[in-house]
Amino acid sequence: MKQFAKNILVLGVTSALSLSFLNLSHAATYEVVDKGNAENLEYTYGKKQNNQGVMAVSGTNVYNFPVQYQYLDENDFNSIKNLAISREDYYFGLGIIEDFDALKAGNPTANDLAWAKLYLQEMNRSNSNPNFEYQIVADTAAMINEGQPDSKSTEVRIFDTSFDGDYSAGNEITRSTVDVIEGITEDDIVFGTASAPYLPMAEFTDSSGNLHTHWVREHGQRGFFTPDNGSTIFPVLPIESRYGGGTSAVYDMNGNGTAVGYSSYKLGVNREEFVLDTTGGCADPDILKDIPYEICVQKIQNGMYHIQAFKATLSADQEVVTEQLGLLITPHADDNRAFSSQALAINNNDVAVGYSHGWDSSDVTTPTSTERMSGSYAVMFKEGKVLDFNQIHYRFGTSSPFPFSRANDINDSGLVVGYTTNINTFVKKFFYVKTDVAESDMEIITPKDFFTTSKSTAFSVNSAGVIVGEGEIETHNDSSDNPRRTAGFLFDTSSDSPVIIDINTLLECKSAYNIIKANDINDDGYISANAIVKSERKDAKGELILDESGNPLEIDVVRAVLLKPIEGGVVDDCGLVEDKVERQGASISSIVLLSLFTLFGIRRRKLNK
Repeated sequence: MKQFAKNILVLGVTSALSLSFLNLSHAATYEVVDKGNAENLEYTYGKKQNNQGVMAVSGTNVYNFPVQYQYLDENDFNSIKNLAISREDYYFGLGIIEDFDALKAGNPTANDLAWAKLYLQEMNRSNSNPNFEYQIVADTAAMINEGQPDSKSTEVRIFDTSFDGDYSAGNEITRSTVDVIEGITEDDIVFGTASAPYLPMAEFTDSSGNLHTHWVREHGQRGFFTPDNGSTIFPVLPIESRYGGGTSAVYDMNGNGTAVGYSSYKLGVNREEFVLDTTGGCADPDILKDIPYEICVQKIQNGMYHIQAFKATLSADQEVVTEQLGLLITPHADDNRAFSSQALAINNNDVAVGYSHGWDSSDVTTPTSTERMSGSYAVMFKEGKVLDFNQIHYRFGTSSPFPFSRANDINDSGLVVGYTTNINTFVKKFFYVKTDVAESDMEIITPKDFFTTSKSTAFSVNSAGVIVGEGEIETHNDSSDNPRRTAGFLFDTSSDSPVIIDINTLLECKSAYNIIKANDINDDGYISANAIVKSERKDAKGELILDESGNPLEIDVVRAVLLKPIEGGVVDDCGLVEDKVERQGASISSIVLLSLFTLFGIRRRKLNK
């Protein structure tokens, strides 16, 4: 194991423990590098990174959202006004409509623009919009941060276009796509998943003579590669793409140029029957008198496809070649249910991990056409096999398959991490599995985390066996609308006595950043994370909001950050800290704690000076 990882563990344990019990020094072992707010977005989230520190970043809450006012009528504008009246106390910083005439003219104030966007979002979720007659608000962006000091995250446009379906540099885009860059390889190949934009169709006249504008897209989720930061996009075409373009995703890519994710490979029987049905379906002339065929098909996209884990490679002539990785189970020939699998990560040995549907019983060899299946399980895809780490399968009383476990990452030594569900408490817990053993000896290990009812998930593991993830650190919540607070955690499997560590205890005292989730860790120990931090508050147009004295107001935002190791660590005197969070993962007696400080020779000075 690298000496760096051992230093992090030693200093991290003493750091975490000193906060809980004594007024002692605190070892800061990580420096927070703020990736900065994106130019047009309020929130950013860290994704995977390569060993050069180039990070994938996601963003939400776009400023100056391009509301297309010409598609709203008088009833819509009145509904926006009424929404503001009824919900102004619900949304922080918003008031009633300020200039109704300017709003209708398409020149709203920032306050009124915010309400127009919220109205569209409400209609996107509403039963009042079954035929896609309102502009779609996706409000996400995919970005890359090059890793240099003070570098800004740069947005990468994948499939989005202008509202006319075309695009040229500098043009306004629809913001109706969900674009996610998952990561960047050491060779600077960017990979991820994005969707096509929803574009307005030509006006449609229904059987009653009423005019309608419908919004349609060419396809849903689709994986992609780009070797030049978005200038050239190579889409990963699904295996099955009829009736809606199919669906695919790319979640990870190794050093050999092999990517993994999932692809649609089969049509849902019921959905295809409806599309072809001439008496009530999309082939019924009477139905098509009231909605376009494209909208009829788009309405039933949920459940249209069976999906399966696959790997994809970019050939020498820049063709994307795909290969299915299989399912955990082999259904009966007459079983038409939508069994699925997904691959979420792959190591440099071309071993992938993810999850797949599984039978309720662990020892089914000859399934019936109605074999019981109510859960999905963490799996490994290796040499043509799909393995579930010898998990015991369970029967869940749910209407849809319960996500019992997931495998989120695997390192080159075969250490797999993810989450599973404690069958006694039904609480999600992070796990690791050592797969460099015989298949029959593989075993899911669930270490002690912060406390018994804390939900935790491991997202990444590096070559040294250091795991990072997210865990609940609050023992209660006031309501279901107020979830428990979470913290990013670090867990070193190579330690003789591994213990879960709240990453916030590895930062300087009184850090401005609260690390709520650790998403990725590279081989040099750099951690990609999400943090809560104070930021200058902006309105819907991206303009600063000032107080009565002309000073910018502040608000808590989520920000992508890089946690950079401090070699040797820096001792910081935190003073007395009152710990209100229940801990099991970092508990130890004060006598042992004092022994640790004596053993490692920590003083109130820079280490290794």
